[in-house]
Amino acid sequence: MMQTLVLYDTLSNLPGNSWSPNPAKPRFILSYKGLPFVTVWVEYSDISIAMKAIGAKPNKRPDGTDVYPVPVLSDPNTGALITDSLEIASYLEKTYPEKPIFPNNSESLICEFDSAHIKLIIPAVKSTFICSTEILSPVSAKFFIKVRSMDVPLPWDANYNEDWALLEKGHNTAYEWYQKTDGKWFMGDTFSYADIIVACWLLWFKRVLKEDEWVRISSWNGGKWAQVLADVEKECGLA
Repeated sequence: MMQTLVLYDTLSNLPGNSWSPNPAKPRFILSYKGLPFVTVWVEYSDISIAMKAIGAKPNKRPDGTDVYPVPVLSDPNTGALITDSLEIASYLEKTYPEKPIFPNNSESLICEFDSAHIKLIIPAVKSTFICSTEILSPVSAKFFIKVRSMDVPLPWDANYNEDWALLEKGHNTAYEWYQKTDGKWFMGDTFSYADIIVACWLLWFKRVLKEDEWVRISSWNGGKWAQVLADVEKECGLA
């Protein structure tokens, strides 16, 4: 009898809680592979305390200090405790290979895709960061600003139009990647973790941005991005 896996994710005041792109990625994989799991919701400001308590390993910042991120996945079937969405994806694929997310030996290709995609998105997320603080508790919002401003320096509200122009430009590039394969998915007719990556960033935008801002993203590239999110949610049984 298979035991239930445990996914650690970040609490919010949104219905259903889920909002953060990185913890969303293992949620989509677990659902796609049909693996039993429960979510433990952690206050953003308590992540370090909670992850230390379960023995999760920290990541190192450039200055050498420890940072404890989510997602973390605990698998009682193997005793594994894995940090980082890409590490979790790799672990789940090796341990539960049915319904592959790295089909045709594509893991290294998709890792490269992940790095390239995040470089398109991160320079343009300042207004999304601001909206993210509004769905967290006051203590967590303050902590979110402190942590995220190490990677994306404040102020976050200085160049709104410039950020949106960058975000649209980034999606235009991603659209070109999708067009090359001439199919529904990044790998043409084959669903993969690349599509989950894209969908989870889109989910973040949809969940935290103002409604008219999500409508704006949905209108880009002939409605491609709202369609990708809907298709991936359906494929993973999350629609």
